[in-house]
Amino acid sequence: MTTVSAKPADIEKEWVVIDATDLVVGRLASQIALRLRGKHKAFFTPHVDCGDNVIVINAEKVRFTGRKVEQQVYYKHTGYPGGIKERTAKQILEGRFPERVIEAAVKRMMPRGPLGRQQMRNLRVYAGAEHPHEAQQPVAVDIGAQNKKNVRAK
Repeated sequence: MTTVSAKPADIEKEWVVIDATDLVVGRLASQIALRLRGKHKAFFTPHVDCGDNVIVINAEKVRFTGRKVEQQVYYKHTGYPGGIKERTAKQILEGRFPERVIEAAVKRMMPRGPLGRQQMRNLRVYAGAEHPHEAQQPVAVDIGAQNKKNVRAK
């Protein structure tokens, strides 16, 4: 039996839209990372970008379990000595760019390096319900119906 390695010319990328309303951030991010890498396909090849294009809508309505919304801290550095800044998940979700919570969670689940950065370019996250990718005819995927733990109501 031979192992088939997918070539970049053989890859057919699909467009997938995911509604993040009331979904748990970590579980959502792991499913997004799985689709971005292409591990849900039968011909997954680790050194080729064979994943799908993922659109996430309603990113401002995601949920955290426990007290993570107050305790989860995101750090950034300004580049100057002593320039480390920190923000909680609650501050980011209530701020100007709530989609950065999902982007950060997915980025930390992707491989580091050129291929991981190329696969991250296939992720598009929007805070509201509108997105400009209707021409690609994305297929809706219901992450909440896959497992009851994926959904957390208020």
